[in-house]
Amino acid sequence: MSKMESEQEFEKARSPFAEAWGMFRRNHTAVGALGVLLLILLGAIFGPFLYGVDPFEMVWAPFSPPGEEGFMLGTDYLGRDLLAMIISGARVSLLIGLSAALVSILIGVTVGALAGFYRGWVEEVLMRVTEFFQVLPTLLFSMVLVALFGASLPMITFAIGVVSWTAVARITRSEFLRIRELEYVMAARASGGSNKTLMFTVILPNALPPIIVQSALMVGSAILFEAGLSFLGLTDPNVVSWGQIIGSNRQYILDAGYTVTFPGIAIFVTVLAISLVGDGLNDALNPKLRQR
Repeated sequence: MSKMESEQEFEKARSPFAEAWGMFRRNHTAVGALGVLLLILLGAIFGPFLYGVDPFEMVWAPFSPPGEEGFMLGTDYLGRDLLAMIISGARVSLLIGLSAALVSILIGVTVGALAGFYRGWVEEVLMRVTEFFQVLPTLLFSMVLVALFGASLPMITFAIGVVSWTAVARITRSEFLRIRELEYVMAARASGGSNKTLMFTVILPNALPPIIVQSALMVGSAILFEAGLSFLGLTDPNVVSWGQIIGSNRQYILDAGYTVTFPGIAIFVTVLAISLVGDGLNDALNPKLRQR
């Protein structure tokens, strides 16, 4: 057996995960974005311990420019350390993004799986519900929910998640419609597998790649969504998030633009990194691209 044939046999023997990881590593942009995202996560976790300034404490005169009196990013309209606020706000913004994406995934996967597996009147009803949520103005609907039930973090997370699940539902439904007709699913059904077994142990694991990609992109969308709500004043005043920093300083954007520029850069870099990682996952988890 030649060396080339040996390499081909080795490639075939690799697990799908190892093959996808190898494909992902060849995407240098996605790997760099993943590194940036890991740095942001580490900063959110350990930053408040390394830079132990209370983000709510008034430490100096308001609107001190960056670098003055040792404050690297300056102070906001109340004299709070902007760097401490951004470090502390990373936790909240990322937590909202991850939690809202999880809510959307749970709703979307449930609706899409039931519609794609059972079809018939179940699919008809669930798809009409999906279309109803899809045509709703998402920002306006989430504003109504937050205004009615309070601007707490759980409510903001739920409001973002409950208006963002339709894309996941449609992707899941299309994957279930495709996979349910394949031979190994038919064999599992013929061997006596229950509907629950077929859905969650046979079909869903094979439908995960596009769902994972969509989920990664939804984290970035949720962070932007929270920033939009905070900019409109619909946020919890007792916590610091990047959107809350921008929202609280929006009146002074012309006088002290850095107070909204720095948290805006943090949001931009984080969402861009998540989007690039999502693109890398799409390339890595797409079998057609792996074969090229």
